[in-house]
Amino acid sequence: MTEPHAPARAAAYAVVIPTLGRPSLGACLTALAEATGPGPTRIVLVDDRPDTDRIALTADVPPSLRTRTVVVPGGARGPAAARNLGWRAAGDVPWIVFLDDDVVPGPTWGDDLTLDLAAATARTAGITARIEVPLPAGRRPTDWERNTAGLAGARWITADMAYRRDALVAVGGFDERFRRAFREDADLALRMLDAGWTITTGRRTTTHPVRQAGRWISVRLQAGNADDVLMTRLHGRHWWRRAEAPRGRLPLHLAVTGAGVTALGCALLGRHRAAAACAATWLAGTAEFALARILPGPGTRDEILTMTVTSALVPPAATWHWLRGRLAHRKARPHPPSGSGEPAPAPRPAARERLRS
Repeated sequence: MTEPHAPARAAAYAVVIPTLGRPSLGACLTALAEATGPGPTRIVLVDDRPDTDRIALTADVPPSLRTRTVVVPGGARGPAAARNLGWRAAGDVPWIVFLDDDVVPGPTWGDDLTLDLAAATARTAGITARIEVPLPAGRRPTDWERNTAGLAGARWITADMAYRRDALVAVGGFDERFRRAFREDADLALRMLDAGWTITTGRRTTTHPVRQAGRWISVRLQAGNADDVLMTRLHGRHWWRRAEAPRGRLPLHLAVTGAGVTALGCALLGRHRAAAACAATWLAGTAEFALARILPGPGTRDEILTMTVTSALVPPAATWHWLRGRLAHRKARPHPPSGSGEPAPAPRPAARERLRS
């Protein structure tokens, strides 16, 4: 990338990357350095690892970017809080481009971003990139690969999203109650739209590779059901439609889990017919869910085993996190209207470490 003084002031930008120090960070920064076009005025790496796990990120930063890069400790409070720290530490620059640490900007990313920013109107708050998720050739994708491929069609995804700094100030940035990398992007976008801003799709392209994940990833992902409860509290029950987000299988998961719990209760009370009927309902629901995940997949022995086992565990996990969210967010209220552009309360200054070449 060229030096940051090349673009006009209106198209100047900083890049903010929250990171857990994953190996993919190096590939992301290397692609950023090698992309054609005007470079950022500053790169802010928000190190969101716990203090005990922190190792210097200097080795991941290419030499051409080091004089423009600062590291901000994130405190392990999640990506929403990390991004807030990052954009506030980026300085007085018109645009903030958020990247995830596991994406790869395209070869003409800087040039394409400059065109995206130049095309923005005065009411454009954000410009999202086009996300590509490469899938393996020669076989059908696994359940996890299909899950990741869904990012290509997700609206307002912060894997690569440029936001106008004034718009971030006007709405107060990301809601830090979202502690996971889930729904914090949709929440911010809906608040931007409610405040009268617009969000568009740009021309730049970024690749989001499928990262390695363990056998139980689908069970762990059910924690997002608690975030969906918060979204409903903040934006109403029809936020799914506004965000064009898939509704998911939560109603079916609740029904299947309810059938299983009822079967156990009836068995303990000696009501064997009722227990058998509820157990049959649980089994049918679990089998349907497993088949819905197995049939589109590669059909390998390991994938079939994983889908069979996790299909029994996902519904109770989803139910548990939904109930947890109902309890944790019972007092959450919708965001007040924010169209005035008044600045958000000033946060405490973030400690920074500038990298030297």
